[in-house]
Amino acid sequence: MIFVGIDWADEEHEITVTDDNANELTRFRVPHNHEGLETLKNRLLRLSDDPEQVLCFLETNQGLLVHFLLEVGFPVYPVNPKVVDNRRKPSGAKSDAIDSRLLANIGRADFKTLKRLNPDSKHIQELKTLCRDQDTLIEDSTRLKNRLIACLKEYYPVALTLFSDISFPISLSFLKTYPTLEDARSASVPELAAFLKAHRHPQANLTARSIYEKLHLPQLKANSAITRAKSRLLLATIAQLEPILAQIKAYDKEITRLFESHPDRLIFAGLPGDGPRLSPRLLAGWGEDRGRYENAAVIQALAGTSPVLYQTGKIRFVRYRRACLKFLRRALQLYAFQTIRLVPWARDYYKRKRDSGKKHHEALRALANVWVKIIFAMWLNHQPYDETIFLVARAKHSPSVA
Repeated sequence: MIFVGIDWADEEHEITVTDDNANELTRFRVPHNHEGLETLKNRLLRLSDDPEQVLCFLETNQGLLVHFLLEVGFPVYPVNPKVVDNRRKPSGAKSDAIDSRLLANIGRADFKTLKRLNPDSKHIQELKTLCRDQDTLIEDSTRLKNRLIACLKEYYPVALTLFSDISFPISLSFLKTYPTLEDARSASVPELAAFLKAHRHPQANLTARSIYEKLHLPQLKANSAITRAKSRLLLATIAQLEPILAQIKAYDKEITRLFESHPDRLIFAGLPGDGPRLSPRLLAGWGEDRGRYENAAVIQALAGTSPVLYQTGKIRFVRYRRACLKFLRRALQLYAFQTIRLVPWARDYYKRKRDSGKKHHEALRALANVWVKIIFAMWLNHQPYDETIFLVARAKHSPSVA
């Protein structure tokens, strides 16, 4: 058995290989390209004919390098970067060669306690990637929406009151048609009604009269120079925002298709209040490998819903868990927030936490922590949500969810 420490990077990877006795067998560097990874494979297989005996340790669990190692058949063990930091010498010396050697040594000493990477199926990989990429698009749309609002506040604030959401297609179309207050005031009630009817507004005539009256009330407005400059920014921002919103809808369709075709969809779709976006994200975060997590506490730690205990001597306190899967934590906290409205016991639990002095997000994380236990049991046993089962279990073990 040989232990391979890989200090990965965007352009090249530093490799250190040791044996069972911590003797360094070889050290080399390969570029991050097809030829480099083939060289890595061939050099490792010269040291051991059996890929299962080539244990690879690196500070990531994703990327093309990881996929390549798994395809060859090498066991891959992700190592938390903080573990490597804690193993450095007191001098704090750091280099690629030192890090690769540290990874090899950590692997040799701790590989029995490290978790071997078992990748998700391609179905789950695609679903997870689409959900994460859609989150990025949603963040971009939020940034552009905020820019749009700030722009309108500087020269055309009444436009923010005409529709319920400035990012609705009808609102963006209105701003493109009437990018300034003067342009909007030049439109008659019939013209406004025709515009609304073209966008299938349910109360076009009534709303047209309301918009006309708002526009012709005394309004705050900028001078002509600021109006010309800001209306240009308005149109530029809308030109960026509209295609992103269209892509978000396209992502919704593909994510829904993948989610609906997965056998575990009934487990997550049956959760109260999860909705069309949260269900796929919960499934993507959980995965489908029932042997991946020993118990619910493992997922609670990975998702960041459980706090971190700090205890030394007479000092004891808990703190916010920062090291976690941010994607899963966000999905669980959003889901917990939805259940406050729809699930009576969840609403009561949240209220008790708030009454005890917890802040909003602290109470949400505590509620999400309870939901992790419930979802883990559902997922493990292939059972949909049954509130009766939970209420009976809570009655027996009430201190564990308090």
